[in-house]
Amino acid sequence: TVLPFHELCHGCGGCMEVCPEKAITETGRELGVIEIGHRNGIEFVHGRLRVGEAMSPPLINKVREYTRHDILTIIDAPPGTSCPVIASMKGADFILLVTEPTPFGLHDLELAVGAVKILGIPCGLVINRSDMGDDKVRAYAKQEDLPILMEIPFDRCIAEAYSRGEMIVEVMPEWKDRFSELYLRIEKIVE
Repeated sequence: TVLPFHELCHGCGGCMEVCPEKAITETGRELGVIEIGHRNGIEFVHGRLRVGEAMSPPLINKVREYTRHDILTIIDAPPGTSCPVIASMKGADFILLVTEPTPFGLHDLELAVGAVKILGIPCGLVINRSDMGDDKVRAYAKQEDLPILMEIPFDRCIAEAYSRGEMIVEVMPEWKDRFSELYLRIEKIVE
C-alpha cells in the first residue's frame, strides 16, 4: 500500500519512475494563482502560492510564461539557494545578489554565489544597510571578484517607505539616479 502525501510532491515524476506496477499517475492541482497588474507604466506579474504549498518552482515557471522576452524582466527571489531561488535564476542573463553585512547575510551570499557559479551566470552585488555590520561581505566580494554595484545605507525613510509598500524613488527622488546608474552598470556587464 502506498500512502501519497500530495502536499509534499515536487512534481519530479520520480515516484512514477520507480513504481514497478506503473500504478502511479500525475494529476494536476492548484498551486497558486498568477496575478498581473500595472503601475507607472511597469507591468507586474506575480505568482501567489497557496498557503501551505511546498512546490513553488512550477508556479515560478508559469509566471515566466507571462513575461516578455523583448523587455527587461526582473525576477525577485528569496535569499539562499532553495528550489525557488534556483528556479528564478535559471535562464537569467544576470543575477543581482542583495545582501546585508551580517553573518547571516554573508552565509546566504556565499551559498548564492556558489549556485550562480554553477549556473555560469554573471552577477553583481548590492549591499543593503551597508553602514551596519562589518566588512566581511566586502572582503568576500573582493575575494570572489564580485562587483559591488550599489550600497544602500540604513535610512529610516527608506525603511518606512518600504513598510508602507511605497517605491523608494517616489518618496526619495534622489535615489532615482542611483538606481538608473545601477541599471546602466548591469547593462554594461551583460553586453
